[in-house]
Amino acid sequence: MQIYDRAKRIVAGSVLTGLLILGGCGQQTKGTQTITPEVAVVTMQQEQVVITTELPGRTSASLVAEVRPQVNGIIQKRLFTEGSNVNAGQVLYQIDPAPYQAALDNARAGLSRSEANLSAIRLKAERLKELLVDKAVSQQDYDDAAAALKQTQADIQYWQATVETARINLKYTLITAPITGRIGRSNVTQGALVAAQQPTALATIQLLDPMYVDVPQSTAELQRLRYQMKEGHLDQNGENQKKVQLILESGTVYPLAGTLQFQDVTVDPTTGSVILRASFPNPNGILLPGMFVRAVLKEGVNEHAILVPQQAVTRNPRGNPFTLIVDAEGKVQQRMLTLDRAMGDKWLISSGLVSGDRVIIEGMQKVQPGASVKVVPFAADSGKTGTGPKNVTPPPAKSN
Repeated sequence: MQIYDRAKRIVAGSVLTGLLILGGCGQQTKGTQTITPEVAVVTMQQEQVVITTELPGRTSASLVAEVRPQVNGIIQKRLFTEGSNVNAGQVLYQIDPAPYQAALDNARAGLSRSEANLSAIRLKAERLKELLVDKAVSQQDYDDAAAALKQTQADIQYWQATVETARINLKYTLITAPITGRIGRSNVTQGALVAAQQPTALATIQLLDPMYVDVPQSTAELQRLRYQMKEGHLDQNGENQKKVQLILESGTVYPLAGTLQFQDVTVDPTTGSVILRASFPNPNGILLPGMFVRAVLKEGVNEHAILVPQQAVTRNPRGNPFTLIVDAEGKVQQRMLTLDRAMGDKWLISSGLVSGDRVIIEGMQKVQPGASVKVVPFAADSGKTGTGPKNVTPPPAKSN
């Protein structure tokens, strides 16, 4: 009897459970049919966007001059303060001038001796020439006198050149600044022996205003820009196209804008890049040679750019980006995208979206392609911001 009652209770419980399950399924189906998911969308519009690229670079002085001696000697004085600004022609070092002054005096004495002999030898040659007409002297005597005159004239020219050489060498004992700029530390001290054309510079002068920034750009990027300009995607005829912005190592923006000077014509075989040079004013000396910086260059203006919020873009397991849109019939469609670059909290789209597409910003998790949805405008000030691409699996397409 107990076994029979227990069996009856099990059968009754099974029947009741089945009825509850059937009732729940009926309510879920009814709810799916009556409740339409709500999604927030943004309508894509073409807009004008300035396309920039940020590249690493290094600063360099606009003028660099290495100070080297042009004569041999002992440094008597250093006449500048290390790290100060110097002017072109300012005396920097004094080499002992005594041997060069003596050489100049010797050359002047030789010149004076030759000039003193010139008058007597010229008069003798003229007298012998007159006597030669009357056959009073031999031709040999006149030829010797004429040769002596030419020899004396040549000696005068030699000593004149020697005097000029000695004067130049004496001048070179005062080593002057070849350019205006800031001079660095001195590599020699008072009493040091220096030699003409020595490999080690005495000091280096650099002009720091303006300052150059050299930026390498890959040839692949150059080819991409040329293709975009050829296809009409970019316009490089803007008024401020050559303006360059600089970001310092600390992350702060340099307050003065620079100007793009030129693009090198030779590709570095080790890096596959060419050098772009920009010039920046540096009146306060903030920029120093050798600093690592980042230059923001303007590639051009995209007149028909489409920007989509990053939070609307996800990726499939293969890493391909896609987004969901709502078509004219109010149904969800999946669109595969080609991304150009990030611009703030948005993606610049190369292909996949057109003007007028309604992209789902919020509610993507609640829908799948082919589902009917209720559309509401996305409120940009709702406090929700994009977090960039997400590696998620795309919702499966709804089967018919």
